[in-house]
Amino acid sequence: MEEQLRAISPVDGRYHKVSKKLGNYFSEFALIQYRVRVEIEYFIALCELPLPQLQNFDRARFIELRDIYLDFDLKDAMRIKEIEKTTNHDVKAVEYFIKEHFEKLDLEKYQEFIHFGLTSQDINNTSVPLSLKEYIEQDYLALLGDLVVSLSDLADQWADIPMLARTHGQPASPTRLGKEIEVFVERLDQQMRLLRHIPFAAKFGGATGNFNAHHLCYPEYDWKAFGDQFVGEILGLQHSWPTTQIEHYDHLAALFDCLKRINTIVLDLDRDMWTYISMDYFKQRIKEGEVGSSAMPHKVNPIDFENSEGNLGIANALFEHLSAKLPVSRLQRDLTDSTVLRNIGVPLAHTVIAFNATMKGLGKLLLNPAALDADLEANWAVVAEGIQNILRREGYPKPYEALKALTRTNEGINAKTIASFIEGLEVSETIKTEMRAISPQNYTGL
Repeated sequence: MEEQLRAISPVDGRYHKVSKKLGNYFSEFALIQYRVRVEIEYFIALCELPLPQLQNFDRARFIELRDIYLDFDLKDAMRIKEIEKTTNHDVKAVEYFIKEHFEKLDLEKYQEFIHFGLTSQDINNTSVPLSLKEYIEQDYLALLGDLVVSLSDLADQWADIPMLARTHGQPASPTRLGKEIEVFVERLDQQMRLLRHIPFAAKFGGATGNFNAHHLCYPEYDWKAFGDQFVGEILGLQHSWPTTQIEHYDHLAALFDCLKRINTIVLDLDRDMWTYISMDYFKQRIKEGEVGSSAMPHKVNPIDFENSEGNLGIANALFEHLSAKLPVSRLQRDLTDSTVLRNIGVPLAHTVIAFNATMKGLGKLLLNPAALDADLEANWAVVAEGIQNILRREGYPKPYEALKALTRTNEGINAKTIASFIEGLEVSETIKTEMRAISPQNYTGL
């Protein structure tokens, strides 16, 4: 608790309980572990090739090598940070750490094939997309799916609840509450489909992306094919080719833009729910002992939707910077991507906080049918659209203008006003009966 109270960011402080799982993917510890994993798998891939010097490596010992990253713990991470104090290079510290383990396993003669021919970005530009891919597939999509399911349930529950629509903030043709929720379900579903088609791409090709050292030492091998197989089949990523020293991040930018769009949809939902609560369409479940205002005892504030909106704003600002900055690098590389990449967990953490807040807010909603019905009853003018289109269908002269004259008045329009207008129309009784059947509560379309 003390550590959380001293945290600079609320992600690791106030909201740590909600966001802590992201540490498995985006913390400094996680980054180090992913680096160790990539280095070990690369060494094993060289053995499987095999390089001449590795063809006699005992394949049974691959289990021991993989245990280096599978059993990786805080003590191991601290050892790497200790090495880094000397190397002043984080990836080189990982290499030396693995070499220490090779010595413990009596594998010293193979040490120099750890990180063979690679540059730091071959490790970073595989570790980061791998962590991101696994987070999206294992955690993010499940959380977003929970939100969509919550919305789908509400859409079904409220499918037949008529509601006054408002366009430009003004009363408009009635709709149904469930349909308006379903709009958000469909929007999120469409973006989830797009998200699943964005590749998780990785650069892997040596100092400037050309496998220079690999080709020089072993020209008989097809190193491009090796890179495709290692990145694609072993790591499960898409091998970017050709590249400079670093991944060009175009697909990563597309991912962040998609995550930003999803957040924008949820933010739009938050604002609509907030507005419906302010219109008294919803009450909120009250939790025993909870305080809505330090001054006004009666208040039950829509704080969950407000919390979500605020966190989504922060997340989207960071996603926007990430997608705009990462694809831009001077010549074959500069270091600006490195410090930026270390922050990709931050907008995701704010997103997680927001999604949980939105679901919490949805869970508190109590429908107030009387308020929805009263709003419909107070706005009989909205049936004018239906009436004038029936008159259009029947060839009645200037029906729009006739309804405009009736409804654009400061005097109230109610059921009696509409009924009186219908009685004065020169149309058949059958048509009048059809029009009399229209009400704000049933004029809701499909």
